[in-house]
Amino acid sequence: MTTAAQPYDSHEIWFLTGSQGLYGDDVLRQVADQSRSIAEILGAPGKIPVRLVWKPVLTDAESIRRLCLEANASDACVGVIVWMHTFSPAKMWIAGLSALDRPVLHLHTQYNLSLPWSSIDMNYMNLNQAAHGDREFAHIETRLGIDRKIVAGHATDARVVRRIATWARAAAGRHASRTLRLARFGDNMRDVAVTEGDKVEAQIRFGFSVNTYGVNDLVSVIDEIEDKAAAELAAEYCELYDAVPALRPDGVLHESLVYAARQELGLRAFLTDGGFTAFTTNFEDLGGLRQLPGIAVQRLMADGYGFGGEGDWKTSALLRVMKVMGAGLPGGTTFMEDYTYHLGPGTPRILGAHMLEVCPSVAAARPSCEIHPLSIGGREDPVRLVFDAAEGPAVVVGLSDLGDRFRLTANEVDVVGPSERLPRLPVARAVWKPRPSLAESAESWLLAGAPHHTVLSSAVDAETLADYAAMAGVELLTIGADTTYDQLAKEIRWNAAYQRLAQAL
Repeated sequence: MTTAAQPYDSHEIWFLTGSQGLYGDDVLRQVADQSRSIAEILGAPGKIPVRLVWKPVLTDAESIRRLCLEANASDACVGVIVWMHTFSPAKMWIAGLSALDRPVLHLHTQYNLSLPWSSIDMNYMNLNQAAHGDREFAHIETRLGIDRKIVAGHATDARVVRRIATWARAAAGRHASRTLRLARFGDNMRDVAVTEGDKVEAQIRFGFSVNTYGVNDLVSVIDEIEDKAAAELAAEYCELYDAVPALRPDGVLHESLVYAARQELGLRAFLTDGGFTAFTTNFEDLGGLRQLPGIAVQRLMADGYGFGGEGDWKTSALLRVMKVMGAGLPGGTTFMEDYTYHLGPGTPRILGAHMLEVCPSVAAARPSCEIHPLSIGGREDPVRLVFDAAEGPAVVVGLSDLGDRFRLTANEVDVVGPSERLPRLPVARAVWKPRPSLAESAESWLLAGAPHHTVLSSAVDAETLADYAAMAGVELLTIGADTTYDQLAKEIRWNAAYQRLAQAL
């Protein structure tokens, strides 16, 4: 089972090469050698995050069909890269592509970087035919309606490697979505619309399963945690974070820190035993919990788990998928909520936060570990990590259920530091300038019907999201530097027409 912390360990991208038997064994041996060389270049350490596996050259319809079925049956294969080294008559690919259930990247490349002008002969031309071999293949992809990413250029080109790596991350995210199990502790916050949704349709579309567990099922696991283990984790908190005096071993509220550690250990045990990589909580449904989980949730997110507050399973699943896509990259990814605005003077900005649950992967500096009252929930004061988010470009993404389809909405933003210190705001937070401006961004976001719970990521970029949306077959609206309200309104209308037509077909 893929763990939350190590999403790529067992993943593979298969490298498929097309040719045909007419060229003879000598040519096909050269095709195989050169194909393997290209795969080795792309699969070298540090190039793409998923292991690249070269497959023998494909020259007939039956071998293509069998390999596509093998890809479908493999738990390791998350996508295939396909390259027509020579001319490969595309009717051979119909059965295989029609059966294939893995994301496809069509690599349009060739073995040699430069043409050997003075020595080119027909033997060279016969061996290096990707220029029209890939056109033949692309025609049948289009005819079959195969959704794929196309990358053109030599395997040594940094742009080619970057785009393949981005696609590979999206493919890993799609795989995570299709194998994701999400535990809801309690139900949604009462009377809230956007956190509701069709869980069956979500499983059909994205693959993840969402099921509810009684909060006291979790409480029973938390209560079984050994005192020594909870005390040791509480001591680790004091080493890793700047714990306020009241929470330290000689502090008057140290027992609250120990209980927070007990919550983390209990949550980890429950999620690990059930194979869950995402979860939700709800302050309206805490059962026998003494605190609304704060630091426990934050640290679980830092380890790659998805989370959504108030029972928001859609945002929790999205966070898990984006954690997988951004694993190993600079920056972080967190549950977030647009809270309040700075409309002036100066550039308008958004202050994002949540009651407790913002992931420390986005922290600008060492977090402080604090305890403060929480005016909702009716429980003991919860422990949480407090920090400001690191500055830099990021994306804010929301997943909404529109009734007839799901929609991803993304806003490209620039995270900035707060204008002044925030000594009286006892939660982790991020301040950002949305593109193209706060007014255009907010108007566009509201027009899209996008949610208030989001995922903020400085690791995952817009191209990765676009690749994932294409693989998942879900609508994506991107609000960026060039977005205008009027143009987005037209895009939404076009999308609605397309989505309804596509569903009818």
